[in-house]
Amino acid sequence: MYSKELIRGTLKTIVLKLLSEHGRMYGYEITQKVKEISSNEINLTFGALYPTLHKLEKEGVVTTSSEEVDNRTRKYYSLTSQGAETARLKIEEYYQFSRLMNLIMIS
Repeated sequence: MYSKELIRGTLKTIVLKLLSEHGRMYGYEITQKVKEISSNEINLTFGALYPTLHKLEKEGVVTTSSEEVDNRTRKYYSLTSQGAETARLKIEEYYQFSRLMNLIMIS
């Protein structure tokens, strides 16, 4: 399990990356996809995920739609056109930062 600090610093980028790849997702689906991809090493809490999603929505990066599934309303999140560009930039920024961190750590 990784520290809350590391996850908090990358959560926005994780969400943007997943939405850019999958089109639209609901909260629980995002948590499960992260768990699956990370082989259960990263477990996102709803207490961390939903404030991030709401912030992205407020910024105009993410839009929501609701759908009835099994007599329950499920809220889906997807990227706006601005969000797609933001995702591209945040992912690029992550890779550049990661490369620099690796240089620092191995020096």
